[in-house]
Amino acid sequence: MAMAIDQESSPHHLTVVLSSKERDFLMCQNGEQVTFSRLTGKIVGLYFAGLWCGPCRKFTPKLVEAYESLHPKGDFEIVFISSDKDDESFNEYFGQMPWLAVPFFDCEARKNLKQLFKVRAIPHLVVLDRTGKVLSNDVVKFIKTFGPEAYPFTSERINYLRQEEEKAKENQSLRSLLVYGSRDLLITNEDIKVSVSELEGKTVCLYFAMSTHRGCKNFTLKLAEVYGKIKGNNFEIVLISLDEKYEDFKEGFAEMPWLALPFKDKNCERLVQYLEHKLLPQLVVISPDGKTLQQNAVKFVEEYGDEAFPFTQEKLDTLANLKKKKLEAQTLESILVTADRDFSVCKLVGNNIVLYFAASWSLPSREFLPKLVTAYQEIKKNDENFEVIFISSDQDEPSFDNFFSSMPWLALPFDDERRSFLSRRFNIVGIPVAIAISPNGCTVNTQVRQLLETHGAGSYPFTEEHIKNLQQHLKKNTMGWPKKGGDEIHDEHELALIHQQVYLCCGCKEMGYGWAFFCKRCDYGLHPKCAPKQEEIN
Repeated sequence: MAMAIDQESSPHHLTVVLSSKERDFLMCQNGEQVTFSRLTGKIVGLYFAGLWCGPCRKFTPKLVEAYESLHPKGDFEIVFISSDKDDESFNEYFGQMPWLAVPFFDCEARKNLKQLFKVRAIPHLVVLDRTGKVLSNDVVKFIKTFGPEAYPFTSERINYLRQEEEKAKENQSLRSLLVYGSRDLLITNEDIKVSVSELEGKTVCLYFAMSTHRGCKNFTLKLAEVYGKIKGNNFEIVLISLDEKYEDFKEGFAEMPWLALPFKDKNCERLVQYLEHKLLPQLVVISPDGKTLQQNAVKFVEEYGDEAFPFTQEKLDTLANLKKKKLEAQTLESILVTADRDFSVCKLVGNNIVLYFAASWSLPSREFLPKLVTAYQEIKKNDENFEVIFISSDQDEPSFDNFFSSMPWLALPFDDERRSFLSRRFNIVGIPVAIAISPNGCTVNTQVRQLLETHGAGSYPFTEEHIKNLQQHLKKNTMGWPKKGGDEIHDEHELALIHQQVYLCCGCKEMGYGWAFFCKRCDYGLHPKCAPKQEEIN
């Protein structure tokens, strides 16, 4: 039975760790029972996973591939410790695995193993050496990055592979990125094969995307527009699809005029690790000499369009300086008037304006809306020269109409192209966002949502000087507050009065900004208004 011992420094006797009072065997996929002697003298991986876990289902095929490469050597084995909730799920998932398992019925052993090896999340793969000592508990990452090459998973081996990877980056070329094994061809959406050598000497963008991802869908439209303008300038794009289903890949790629790696090509996963892919969409720019020029050029394409080409730092710095000058010269007309629409801007010139970027599909937008309505009505009572303009990110007009019907202010029409222009102009990534524009048309504050959450209508007119005065006033008020507090729900630690940039109040379940009674150990926070009163604490 698993014992509570230090997993890092003490060798584990596998028979003791993996067995229980009722069981002295492991099981194979076909139901056959095997003795623990099968593990003697081997490096053993303990694989904690479950069928219900998406990341587990995605990682298991990679682990199977590594196992089938290593197992014939005769000195490596894996034991599956299930996190499934029922026997049926266990059998279905274990049926995909060629290694051994702790039987599902032995709940106590599985629970003890998770505690012993401090499993906090799955998939989790712990590897023990031939003496039972833990070699590494971070093997999922190593398999993802290096595959079977990571074996035997020692720190020396991993450090060697990392050094080799750094050398490869120093000598990086377009061929080293796009050619994998014997395959040196790319494909078009009509399944025409194109040699990688045809891209030599060009600026090439590697586009990491999923056709079902909302952000990728929207960005693909913009990228296609830019691609059409600069394709003839020694420029190409290669899709690195992260789609799980071939139908999704085929449908999404059909809308793209550029090249792609074949669906589920092994190089896709290698490039995800090698180029440290983290966000979708991601556009990695490779210079004509094969070196990485930009790790992610999505924001440059969204903001500058084809003007960002060839994505050199010199070009981007020039564009940034031009943008700065434009912002300094910004007027309400310059951001709201187009050739065919002026939105009656002349009636708004000289007013304090808030541009409100939101959508009905966004839960934070729906939650923030009532607060904005309340603040709008309070501010409007004292200043008629104040207005809000709704800029929608909804996908269809009925959704726009329904959401806008609950707003007492103005909006850009649903089909207005200025929606996209303003989103790019103010670099809108997540919503809701509220941006204050002064009477002379300059941007006053891009954090209006946070200010209204903290100070309500009192944050108006959102100027730097006014906010500074508010913060000083709040700081004086908090000087009389208790520096520590308690809460009947969270009574194991004291709550300290600290200043937080953003947090979720565990009392009213609403977002908070600024002062909070907070427990950093438990990530538990309360708005000052939701915290116990001083006399209650005493």
